[in-house]
Amino acid sequence: MSLNEWSRIHLVTTGGTIEKTYDEREGTLFNRETIIKKRINNKLRLPYTEIVVTSLMAMDSLDMQDSHREEIYNKINELKSENLPIVILHGTDTMQHTAELVESKIGELNAPVVFTGAMKPLGFEDSDAVQNVTEALMAAQLLKPGIYISFHNRVYDVPGVRKNLGFGTFEEF
Repeated sequence: MSLNEWSRIHLVTTGGTIEKTYDEREGTLFNRETIIKKRINNKLRLPYTEIVVTSLMAMDSLDMQDSHREEIYNKINELKSENLPIVILHGTDTMQHTAELVESKIGELNAPVVFTGAMKPLGFEDSDAVQNVTEALMAAQLLKPGIYISFHNRVYDVPGVRKNLGFGTFEEF
């Protein structure tokens, strides 16, 4: 694909902070269902890009078990045959673990798989969600095939990246 050509990207949602919604009655944040397609389509102008959204699960990544990571891997393995970029929305607390599992099992890729998330939910005024999703969508169109984490204006190869709780972002190690 050449730059500035019409494109299609798979976006797979799994929950995490990026998709948490606030319940005013209970005063809680939780994962209920994907809100990303409506919110992203309303906030981003992507006239040459079709975003194909698949809502796989809606859960906090701290609640993920190995079976959930396998489900994410299986979806990526299924989608990779289309040779289209894939962006995975995932909770930041265990994103590296899922990305590393996928990287260790996926085999040959013809397009990049980019994981991203957010430190604050999409609906919050000071959320980093739109920035991170926008950057992941761009990165997915520019990177060579492989597994990556895109976060706060940086792209990291997997493995070799972890969440830095002190800075609230990711870093290489």
